[in-house]
Amino acid sequence: MTLSYFFLLDLGITLLASSLAVAYLRRHLKTILVDLCGTTERASFWTAFSNVTLLLVPLIFATSYQLDSAAGSSPILAMSQQLKWALIGLVVSVLLLGIVIGSFIPRQRVAAVNLATPR
Repeated sequence: MTLSYFFLLDLGITLLASSLAVAYLRRHLKTILVDLCGTTERASFWTAFSNVTLLLVPLIFATSYQLDSAAGSSPILAMSQQLKWALIGLVVSVLLLGIVIGSFIPRQRVAAVNLATPR
């Protein structure tokens, strides 16, 4: 098998992992964005924007790692390095998305909810 095959296989695995993350987060993200944006249309746009970001950033990280045939290492080890960078890209995009969305959540509302719950 050629290095191109392994490279494309890694991109497919990256796309699958990113798609699973998008599928898992979609409903929860949409609910939060409807609350923050005020309308379903605005929330739909930002949900779509977030989904594209969560798909593309890991792919960018994965494509930035080039498999090296001259190193003499196993293609499986090279694939694991490429997948490592893809997962780092996924984690970075999820964390940044969380930080950005979290910065728009009003703190007074959170404090009021905490005061309303019995201890």
